[in-house]
Amino acid sequence: MTGGPLTVLTGVNRPSAPTSGGMVLVGDLYRAMPATRTVFLGRTPAAQQWVAAFDQLITLSTVKCPLGRAYDAYVEELTDEVRALIEEVRPDAIHAQYPGLALSLALTRAAVRIPVVSIAHGPDVIAAERSADERARLEEVAAASAAIVAPTPALADRLDRLTRHRFTDRLTVIPWGIPLERARARDRPPHRSGPLSLVHAGRLDDNKSTVTVIEALALAGQRHRLTVIGEGSLRGDLERRARALGLRDRVVFEPFLPRGELWSRLPGFDAFVFTTKGIEAFGLVLIEAQAHALPVAYSDLPGVRETLGGAGLPYVPGDPHSLARALDELGQDTGLRAALAEAAVKNARRYDIATTGRRLQELTLRLTPLNPEAATAAPIMIR
Repeated sequence: MTGGPLTVLTGVNRPSAPTSGGMVLVGDLYRAMPATRTVFLGRTPAAQQWVAAFDQLITLSTVKCPLGRAYDAYVEELTDEVRALIEEVRPDAIHAQYPGLALSLALTRAAVRIPVVSIAHGPDVIAAERSADERARLEEVAAASAAIVAPTPALADRLDRLTRHRFTDRLTVIPWGIPLERARARDRPPHRSGPLSLVHAGRLDDNKSTVTVIEALALAGQRHRLTVIGEGSLRGDLERRARALGLRDRVVFEPFLPRGELWSRLPGFDAFVFTTKGIEAFGLVLIEAQAHALPVAYSDLPGVRETLGGAGLPYVPGDPHSLARALDELGQDTGLRAALAEAAVKNARRYDIATTGRRLQELTLRLTPLNPEAATAAPIMIR
């Protein structure tokens, strides 16, 4: 194929809506690749404002099946459906999101001679570290991929170890980004010391460890207030923990907010708190907070440290005592908050989604028949 736009087949095996960091990223990413025709495979319901990110959205019909005895049969049926769609779409390349999960397995098994770029998001790596079966599935997708993309060197290193260094030369780091032109940093410097109005946004699950900031509030010397924005399996437990600690009047829980609403709220807070204690692929919400000039207190994980570029206040992951000290320091030191706010905006400027899209498109073109030098191209970028 020559002369036309690059056609990419991709998808995520979830309802087609921006309900998580990964889904928000995917919507932004393909909007940022205007020279690419993107066909997206997803599930119902589909949010109309998000569907517009793609040239075509196809709803998968194979009934989802959780892990268990019927899982292999489910992946086989899904592969048959994807194979028929590949014949219909005739893509130049496939982007396998969340390598090792069901749809990435189906895409790579059905790809035959179509080049595959697998794109790691974090939950896929967490699954592979917890289960030998999941690790074998991740390795299968990696073996079928011409390139493997991770958003940080830390996640790339974990993938490299999980796949026993068999595909090191296929790994490349392409940092994620946000549509920076839509972010509006607040222009008011911190003007008072004392208790902070804090915000935390993300999935409410064990790895995100929202309980760390709730317990930190009970330990802090100042009466900080916290707004928790998000949904997840642990919301009920977190609400009960806040009540048990006597924080009913200082912790507010709100549902997941679409990006526009979240971004309009961010400038009204004093600081953002990031609490993940295990694997974090990139921490997209950190860049969203920084782009709005919020100081960030963050759990000191390798990938997060890279993303923030030192423009935040670290604490020991999962340690509410350490976080309480960090929050009190932020509350007492307006100069520190002002410096972190300025550094935050500068750091966020490194992560424009247009750059992410351009680099992924360039990588994909190197692998496709649209590139006349594909057959003799140099090896894929090594981080």
